[in-house]
Amino acid sequence: MPHSMRRACVLAALYFIASAATAQNYPARPIRLLVPFPAGGGADTLARIFAPKLGDALGQQVIVDNRAGGGGNIALDIVAKAAPDGYTLILPLNSLLTVNPSMYSNLPFNVEKDLQPITQLSSSQHILLLYPGLNVSSVKDLLALAKAKPGTLTYASAGVGSTAHLGGELLKWRGGVDITHVPFKGASPGVIATMSGEVQMTFASVAAALQFMQAGKLKGLAVTSLKRAPTAPELPTLDEAGLKGFNVISWHALLAPAKTPAAIVNKLHGAALGLAKQPVIMEAMARQGMEATTNEPAALAAMIKAETAMWRDVIKAANIRAE
Repeated sequence: MPHSMRRACVLAALYFIASAATAQNYPARPIRLLVPFPAGGGADTLARIFAPKLGDALGQQVIVDNRAGGGGNIALDIVAKAAPDGYTLILPLNSLLTVNPSMYSNLPFNVEKDLQPITQLSSSQHILLLYPGLNVSSVKDLLALAKAKPGTLTYASAGVGSTAHLGGELLKWRGGVDITHVPFKGASPGVIATMSGEVQMTFASVAAALQFMQAGKLKGLAVTSLKRAPTAPELPTLDEAGLKGFNVISWHALLAPAKTPAAIVNKLHGAALGLAKQPVIMEAMARQGMEATTNEPAALAAMIKAETAMWRDVIKAANIRAE
């Protein structure tokens, strides 16, 4: 064996031994879990459900640190530049990882290169909701109406870059229709505007949508994920309704700085998977309209990559830029 190859093998073995030793003693002090949003939102609520239990599992306190601002990029940048030792983690919403790279120019970090996926933690489905007075009973009808009256139908969102905005643009792109985007300052005003007929449609989480559908204030047309919603099984998916591959869900994940030792990543991954199976965690997440969902680090990395590519195409086609 050539000297250079022997040296590389020795270095690799030493790194593995050091990594295993580091993980064996990890964690030796409290862990900081950054949340890129203010207190009270979905990511913050999930973090406060998850952090104490993760701390119990690891034998150290996990401290939630809310670092809002910059569309979530401030918190991501902190973690991207943190020491890769497992003591700085982040719990972002998927859009920060898969939408922001195409929405913002010159980000000071690269999601793929600077962050290490650990596991997905949650997923939430959405429903395409219509104003009840709109004479439409299927996705096919909606697309036909939009094609017959280009630019006259409108959809509400919680603002530029929100899930509802991007879902609407994906609907337009895949359906080949022209529907006008009307941004509101938050999801609730957009839902209210759809109920009154000020706009004709919007997207909302299944948990939020069901109460309005059951009260007859909004008409549910289809689910935006690839699988039907267990709480609204009568609604088809947009994929089933003809928009093949249409898949818009919200999800949260746990990530660390890139180059975090594999043994520490595996330890965090194992602890997170164990928590996701606990009934108390599953029930707490269900109350927030979330489903406990986990995967392997490599699967999460592939998911981020695929979703980033999809939104890059949609954002480019719609010429969307962060406000």
